[in-house]
Amino acid sequence: MTQKKETTVLLLSLLITVGAIAGGLLWFKKDNPSQVSAPPDTSTTSSRSAAGRLSTGEKILISQDITLEKQAGVTAFAAGDYPQAVAKLSASLQKQRNDPEALIYLNNARIANNKAYSIVVPTPIGSEVTTAKEILRGVAQAQTEINKSGGINGIPLKIAIANDDNDPETAKKLAQTFADNPDILGVVGHFASNISVAAAPVYQKNGLVAISPTSTTVSLSGAGDYIFRTVPSDLFTTKALAKYFLEKLIKQKAAIFYNSTSEYSNSIKNAFTTELLSNGGDIVAESDFAAANFNPANAVQQAIDQGAEALVFLTNSTTLDQAFLVAQVNNRQLPLLSGDSIYKPQTLQIAGKNVVGMVVAVPWHAQGKNNNPGFSQAASRLWGGNVNWRTAMAYDATQSLIAGIKANPSRQGIQQILSKAGFSTTGASGTIKFLPSGDRNQAVQLVKVEVDPNSEFGYTFIPYMKAIVVKVQPGQKSGTGYDFVNIKP
Repeated sequence: MTQKKETTVLLLSLLITVGAIAGGLLWFKKDNPSQVSAPPDTSTTSSRSAAGRLSTGEKILISQDITLEKQAGVTAFAAGDYPQAVAKLSASLQKQRNDPEALIYLNNARIANNKAYSIVVPTPIGSEVTTAKEILRGVAQAQTEINKSGGINGIPLKIAIANDDNDPETAKKLAQTFADNPDILGVVGHFASNISVAAAPVYQKNGLVAISPTSTTVSLSGAGDYIFRTVPSDLFTTKALAKYFLEKLIKQKAAIFYNSTSEYSNSIKNAFTTELLSNGGDIVAESDFAAANFNPANAVQQAIDQGAEALVFLTNSTTLDQAFLVAQVNNRQLPLLSGDSIYKPQTLQIAGKNVVGMVVAVPWHAQGKNNNPGFSQAASRLWGGNVNWRTAMAYDATQSLIAGIKANPSRQGIQQILSKAGFSTTGASGTIKFLPSGDRNQAVQLVKVEVDPNSEFGYTFIPYMKAIVVKVQPGQKSGTGYDFVNIKP
């Protein structure tokens, strides 16, 4: 069979697999409730108003798997019938327990018109609904816990959800809408790095704290003293990956796969390249998933011809299909390394056997070291299964805002609290602290794909316990006053 035909067969195989599981994947199995469809959204990204993208319970934003009870609950919420909304949303969660939108609306319905502190969560519902749900689960869990414990100094926390469609212009308009609403004290968002970078100037100008749980680009560091993140930056990730490559695999030559149209992908690619080259390694090949002539078979062969000793996926979530094709072509010839975007159930279900042994750098893992075990246990009870790092980091972002509101319930007060050198609070991943740049001072963990007959997909991510992880420690001699140090396993 010719190389062109082989590639075509691989592509068709992948498309068939993807089509068979279309509709979004979760880490856990779902019930099969009676469902209704949300009204079709015929508007475009540019024409939909910011207000139409925002809800505290009066409209459904996530159109997947809507139960009859959820629809009735939202209808009651919009009419101001909060007891009925509570009853119906509770019934919906009995059928669909892993629905974070329903839980947030239920919590808000219980607050009704009483005084509350409000924050907002912009997520990519329109483009990456599975990711949006992962983020919302972390926020919903934090809200549920604080409100059940009596609220923040006796006042409950209300959550607004927004759909930014992973679109920079939409995100900026939403950011201005949030800023113009004096009731909103903080923002948990955004998801993608380029979206957070686009919206950051709006938050900074208006003095509204925004904490991204998932944006890792280096360019977000120092974007403003109102801009924070609970996920470590790409500098942490690439430091850990490069050390593993050089010191554990004992290899030097790497081939990189990335997406030139992605802020995140370019950031992590540049950081990894700098880190590897400065420590004696070499990048022998680069392949751009966004290139019109990208060919997975040719890309893998080129990497092998150039002497590559590993393939490194530094792509974003929109080009995972291309990464899966490359893994299939590679057929476990060369070791695989990756950034955190590949940590998704799709990787296990679609790529499966082709990525066994792949090492991925992530901010958090349920079985990782220095985690808060209480969070994982509570998450499992609440959602009926395990959660991933996006949920954990969103939980941590919400906990950070809760800590700020508790100490000083004003926009400026929250910023001052989070910026203090001695600030810390407890989250899913242990202690939360921020550097002066707004970055999270948190170790990166390495996980590995292994065969697991007991898992839903037959494969799972497990901690690579002997991997080198790094964090930032003050007091070292460097231009910023901070430096990376190894943490011994």
